[in-house]
Amino acid sequence: MSENQNGNNQQPAAKAEEGKPTIQAQVIAQYIKDLSFENPNVEKLLGGPGDNPNMKLEVNVNARRMKEDLFESAIDFKAHATNKSGTIYQLELVYAGIFKVQNIPEDSLEPFLLINCPALIFPYLRRLASDLTREGGFPPLLLDPIDFASLYMRRKQQEAGEGAPLVN
Repeated sequence: MSENQNGNNQQPAAKAEEGKPTIQAQVIAQYIKDLSFENPNVEKLLGGPGDNPNMKLEVNVNARRMKEDLFESAIDFKAHATNKSGTIYQLELVYAGIFKVQNIPEDSLEPFLLINCPALIFPYLRRLASDLTREGGFPPLLLDPIDFASLYMRRKQQEAGEGAPLVN
């Protein structure tokens, strides 16, 4: 078994390249930007559990520059549960974070804001979706992790012909 210089069997931290500043990112705030939970047919659902619901989920990610080095990254999440009786519930939630990002190359900024930042705040959106559906009188909506990188790549392919930037 070999030991490192620092004596704790950990690799030394990678150093920034000579002359290039280190990229810094910090979560300044995170918050519910918009929230709606509708339970329009509760009287139809009182008779029992009924049919298994059909669930439609939609996830979009957006980002915008607030100041020189402050950015908002937001996850727009929608869940619509239906069965033969109609709408069971509809949840719309926009969960956002404000991030201070410094020394990042311009070509890396958009992927960082649309992949890394949403990945940091998604666990909080996931908990809110679970709590809101449970408090709405239904089994909690347990979301699987989201691959924000493939979501970003799909979006880039769809918008390739438009030429519009994803970050304002």
